[in-house]
Amino acid sequence: MKRLALYITLLLVLAPAYAQDTTDFRIEEVTVVQRKKGKVKSRTEAFDTEKINSEELCRAACCNLSEAFETNASVDVAYSDAATGAKQIRLLGLSGTYVQLIQENTPAVRGLAQNFGLEYIPGPWMSSIQVSKGTASVVNGYEATTGQINVELLKPQLQNPLSLNLMVNSELMAEANIMGGWEIGKTPLRLSPQGKGKGGRLYTGILAHYGGSFMAMDGNHDSFADMPKVQNANVANRWVYRHGDYTFQAFLRGLYDRRRGGQIMGEQHSVFGNHPYLINLNTWRVEGFFKNGYVYDPESGSSVAVIAAISYHNLDNLYGMRQWQANQLNAYVNAMWQGNFEGGGEVDNDHRLTAGVSVNYDRYEEGLTFHQSVFSSLGPTVFNFDRWEAVPGIFAEYNLKYDELLSLVAGVRADYSTRHGFFVTPRMNIRYTPFEWWTLRGSVGLGYRSPNLLADNAFILPSSRELHWTDDIKQERALNTGLSTTFYIPLGSKELQLSAEYYYTHFINSLIVDMDHDPHAVYVYNQTDIAGARSFAHCAQVEASMEVLRGWTWTAAFRWTDVEQTTYNAATERYEVRPKALTNRFKGVITTSYQTPLKKWQFDVTAQFNGISRMPDGFVFTGDLNGGYGTAKPLTWYPQLMAQVTKYFRTCSLYLGAENMTNFRQDTPIIGSFQPFGPDFDASMVCGPTTGWKIYLGFRYDLEKPEN
Repeated sequence: MKRLALYITLLLVLAPAYAQDTTDFRIEEVTVVQRKKGKVKSRTEAFDTEKINSEELCRAACCNLSEAFETNASVDVAYSDAATGAKQIRLLGLSGTYVQLIQENTPAVRGLAQNFGLEYIPGPWMSSIQVSKGTASVVNGYEATTGQINVELLKPQLQNPLSLNLMVNSELMAEANIMGGWEIGKTPLRLSPQGKGKGGRLYTGILAHYGGSFMAMDGNHDSFADMPKVQNANVANRWVYRHGDYTFQAFLRGLYDRRRGGQIMGEQHSVFGNHPYLINLNTWRVEGFFKNGYVYDPESGSSVAVIAAISYHNLDNLYGMRQWQANQLNAYVNAMWQGNFEGGGEVDNDHRLTAGVSVNYDRYEEGLTFHQSVFSSLGPTVFNFDRWEAVPGIFAEYNLKYDELLSLVAGVRADYSTRHGFFVTPRMNIRYTPFEWWTLRGSVGLGYRSPNLLADNAFILPSSRELHWTDDIKQERALNTGLSTTFYIPLGSKELQLSAEYYYTHFINSLIVDMDHDPHAVYVYNQTDIAGARSFAHCAQVEASMEVLRGWTWTAAFRWTDVEQTTYNAATERYEVRPKALTNRFKGVITTSYQTPLKKWQFDVTAQFNGISRMPDGFVFTGDLNGGYGTAKPLTWYPQLMAQVTKYFRTCSLYLGAENMTNFRQDTPIIGSFQPFGPDFDASMVCGPTTGWKIYLGFRYDLEKPEN
């Protein structure tokens, strides 16, 4: 009776209020807002991998892959010379030739694409980037020495029907990107005897890019364009078909890239009067891949897959009196089987075995022509570098996951090269998490690659340096070992992520590019050709990141590198192990980002502190426009500052940013610029930014995908 009386009393009290406004008892909509992390490091994977997603890519202009790492402390991207605008990547202190850069697990930036390949992948096309340090999976090949970078492009089944990205900067460089993905067909739903659906879906997507810079600028008044004028057209089409447990993908892309640089006031400054020093670079590229995958045991996830890719790359490059003409045909096939097995017992104990066969084929038709002076009656000198290489191989990789405590990946592959013979690639990665807040990782493995004399060292071509190379270029082989640790420290409702790592790369053989031997020449030789020669790299890094307040993140990192190799010392007249020229000894990065509630505004600031580089023997900055030669002198460290403001609307956003706000640049990036056909001309002595500050303005638009 007491309970009944209580119910009646509550009803009498609440009834008038309910009669006056029935909405008082409706539950208002609650929106939970949490900022998506731009960089994510897996806590459970054995590989030391960092995923850079679209949120991070939008923090800067990110016109292409070469600009996707401006807020990243692990990866360096810098101009390789001061005349062509080519960029090179560095990971663990070593150049990008030792990084396996792939696109959706198919070959991408390698061979002839090494010089400008980073700029051939537009930023708006990318959905994410995975950066793995140290030895990578043997499933993707043997070429990853210091790490692997895998680029994932937009998928048509996930794309919006229409996306638009426009950008222009203060140097009159502009670009436009148009993307879209659509579902264009469904196969009728059929039921198996077990009653399972067998319908299929077909999707297609378009990625289109056009970019160009239309005015040559000479900020340091050395008669050479700071950056060449560029026209780049890039179009891709992808198809995806899914039918039950079967998936098929096909991708096709065509690219044309044209660059015009060199002397912009050549008639006044060239010693050959009406024959200025010109940089004319032309590239055509066609590539495609298809993937077939079938999950034959959905319960365990066991599957078979076949990946095939083909590309044709053609270039015709002129550097003053030097002409480099080449084409490369690459074909790649990878067939694999994957079986998943659950271990017994109460503990989550999963096993996965992956095995397969692969074949990689490269054919190069390549020539380097040295045209004589216009005053000379001698004809051109032509060097031929035609070659081919086929590498069939088999591989197996075992993956163990023992609860949340341990992850282990152990793999081995055996390959046979028609140029270098038989070789074996063992690799192992392990993760151990003794506590929820502490993770340890270790890795060890071998990496191999076939050097490409000109493609790997194209920065030498815009110079008057004589080229001396060995006729017997051997396979590069290196052992990489690494240790890393990560602490996840709770601070109130937030978490501080603190990590430290150390990697050591020891070359059994490397192709040494010796710029110390003679300031007017470059000597290229195998490490094993010199008795007692060595080549190695130490790399250590610490990093801290945290969301200090809701929507406000901070990251600070510092990296130290010691890269050394044997080169000739003219002063002592002998070969010595010395720090590698034009390689920074340290780098510091501080980056912060704030996004207002409900994502109305976003503010991003990044500061970089770049360490000194040793200049090659015989070179010194003299303070004038011509540079000079004498005793080598290192440059001091230099800072760079970048910032961007983004205003978000419902379907679009505007962003305004600035790069190199400190306006630091190398005063004399081109040596002997007023006598480009003389013996002292050299555009390869780049150890810092070659252009000053610039601002950019961009616009993004997305037509949202309708809900099914």
